[in-house]
Amino acid sequence: MTDGWWRPGPDGITVRVKVQPRARRPGISGLAPGVDGPRLRLAVTEAAEDGRANRAVCAALAAALGLPASAVSILQGPAAREKLVQVTGDAEALAARVRDWA
Repeated sequence: MTDGWWRPGPDGITVRVKVQPRARRPGISGLAPGVDGPRLRLAVTEAAEDGRANRAVCAALAAALGLPASAVSILQGPAAREKLVQVTGDAEALAARVRDWA
């Protein structure tokens, strides 16, 4: 069962994220309302220029899950604050970790 902001898949999980670029304090801070339901709120210190914020989002999620940055990629919304992110790995193990973030 999912909480609406993440879904299991055959190669891992997808996570709906709402990004706050240029934040003073980076990190995951619960859920935020989104156009299509709740999203994981993720603040990064990088600006949304030249893909820096997207790389920071991938790196932050990978670090929070104990994965290499290459295991995380942006599927949708590379130029938007609301993104769909793919996390590659064991879906059950990843789901167990992300459930506590909300």
